[in-house]
Amino acid sequence: MNIQPSTYSPDIAVPQDKRVFGARDLFSLWFSLGIGLMVLQTGALLAPGLGLSGSLLAIFLGTLVGVLLLAAVGVIGSDTGLSAMAALKLSLGAKGASLPALLNLLQLIGWGSFEIIVMRDAASLLGTRAFSEGSLLASPLLWTLFFGGLATLLAVSGPLTFVRQILRNWLLLAACLWLTWNLFAKADLAALWAQAGDGSMPFAVGFDIAIAMPLSWLPLIADYSRFGKRAKSVFGGTAVGFFIGNFWLMSLGVAYTLAFAPSGEVNALLLALAGAGLGIPLLLILLDESENAFADIHSAAVSSGVLLRLKVEHLALAIGVICTLIACFAPLAQYQNFLLLIGSVFAPLFGVVLVDHFILRRRGQGVVAGLRWPALLAWLGGIATYHLLANLYPDVGATLPALVLAGLLQFILGRAFTGERAPAQA
Repeated sequence: MNIQPSTYSPDIAVPQDKRVFGARDLFSLWFSLGIGLMVLQTGALLAPGLGLSGSLLAIFLGTLVGVLLLAAVGVIGSDTGLSAMAALKLSLGAKGASLPALLNLLQLIGWGSFEIIVMRDAASLLGTRAFSEGSLLASPLLWTLFFGGLATLLAVSGPLTFVRQILRNWLLLAACLWLTWNLFAKADLAALWAQAGDGSMPFAVGFDIAIAMPLSWLPLIADYSRFGKRAKSVFGGTAVGFFIGNFWLMSLGVAYTLAFAPSGEVNALLLALAGAGLGIPLLLILLDESENAFADIHSAAVSSGVLLRLKVEHLALAIGVICTLIACFAPLAQYQNFLLLIGSVFAPLFGVVLVDHFILRRRGQGVVAGLRWPALLAWLGGIATYHLLANLYPDVGATLPALVLAGLLQFILGRAFTGERAPAQA
């Protein structure tokens, strides 16, 4: 693999001749990012409370709405050629974009660490089954360092090298197909479909968890879509690719948990997957997980570049080391609250951004030097709405109401305070 410069400065638009991603490239990228062990684990969260039928409905609706929002934000990247955090300056002002850039950096370090942890746990489990518990290949530390180093190398190489030279892994697709065949061959799906969940999770919370997966990529997508040739290709490739991958794998996570996972066991889903096909499908999905860690570390570096003005390659190396160190000392804990926290912050933010970009500015550009207070107030209103609904009315759901209200506030305040909207040269 030839290492190439990873990106252009986050604050500088990608030149037109470097916008080389077509619909096929973006489909490949987002289909791959929609597949992974974390997606399977997220499906496992829904399984007990909602059962198979309720979980699949929540996943279908959450993923569908989520990918439409994700693809729409991707178009902002192709319109502007800017990284995700730099594009926020158009809506929040140059100073106002610093806060979401910092929050994005923190959540991406968390995601990158989670990805390394889940790869570590799966590889250690496979090593223990193939050799013995005390074997070197069953060592969690060894696999933490290996996957942390691999993800960091990919992040330093950058999206152009990564998407064109590393993705399109047909073995991964074969593994998912085999797991699907194994499920239909060995599980009593009719009985599982008829069996209701235990009611421990409201449907609206399941929907919020499902939509959180595509929404968790909102602060990242423009880092890649800014290399897209056309807005139509960006929207279509992103939406279709992520929907297929995310719905498929999250549904498999639900079904395998209900059909094969030993109840009460730590890492029950991983145990079920390790017992299927000698663990080979799990191994192939495990290898693909490094792509998700790559995206987290690379975009964390781009967000840092907006704040620190350092080279993205150097920041990717430093952040990869930080994620690896965190993973060395952290177990794979329950991350349901982490997913919901992401939704509470970034769903309202991009309700503001979508309304500002497509309705108020009509896909135009121009950065305000300071803060755009109407946009920040609309964002805070959306966050407050999310937590109010989540705590007082959990059966209603919080993600979509918060996003819609934030967008509505942005429309009203943006029209009312026209003086705040006078663009200045970037």
